[in-house]
Amino acid sequence: MPKNDRNGQAEIWSEDQFQAVMAELSPKMRAAFSICYYSGCRISEALQLKAEDLISDRIVFRRMTTKTKQTREVKIHPKLAAVLKQADLPKTGFLFPGRGKRGYLTRQAADKALREACEYLGFVGFSTHSNRRTAATKLNNAGVPLRVIQKVGGWSELSALQKYLEVTPNQIDDAILKL
Repeated sequence: MPKNDRNGQAEIWSEDQFQAVMAELSPKMRAAFSICYYSGCRISEALQLKAEDLISDRIVFRRMTTKTKQTREVKIHPKLAAVLKQADLPKTGFLFPGRGKRGYLTRQAADKALREACEYLGFVGFSTHSNRRTAATKLNNAGVPLRVIQKVGGWSELSALQKYLEVTPNQIDDAILKL
């Protein structure tokens, strides 16, 4: 069931859909959602990143900002590096500064920007979690072992990760043909 009014699972982006939505977002929002797409992180983890968390060719997600309370690092994909460069992000402090007490942009503000872009394009069922689901599914479809995907996205349990993976009817048909 596609996501509807915060119920159900977020849809998986096709490459064309992702690019269309990114084109509708501001450079900073594009950077935040690209971090999610290319690292499998949650939007709240991306928004809490500081410039100091981008170290050489890596993003360090500090334990205090992750749901599992474990630090992890992910290599910066070349496409993500290009998006980050275009976004003109701060050199110190939060990458996505906000006006509130926290100091960084809220998850709700990012969600609103994404929903508006999706609505404009006529895309239904997508949410901030679409990036995370897409990353996990694309890695799985590329043959990356589940334990590696688990480490990349910071899932605490393989059973939690498996809920994120999209399985298409064609994949099921192809599996049967391998018997």
